[in-house]
Amino acid sequence: MARTDMRERQVQRRERTRQLIELGGLVVKAGLVELTDDDRATLYGAFLTVAVKLRGEDREQVLALWKRKGKRAFEVELKHGTDVPQ
Repeated sequence: MARTDMRERQVQRRERTRQLIELGGLVVKAGLVELTDDDRATLYGAFLTVAVKLRGEDREQVLALWKRKGKRAFEVELKHGTDVPQ
């Protein structure tokens, strides 16, 4: 049983690592690293601002807008094979 638990933890850790890498890739893809001169405090502050927006009354509208914009950017990238400048 202990071996199974250890294996499950390893799988969960790999999944979490993959998620973090993908999320970091989105930060780079959006140009935020370059635009902020890789300033982690600035990036964190921007993410906190997004979180406040998502806690607001217009959460659903904001999510829908951002989702549409992101989907379009992914489609353009797929079509042209390059990152989409914002």
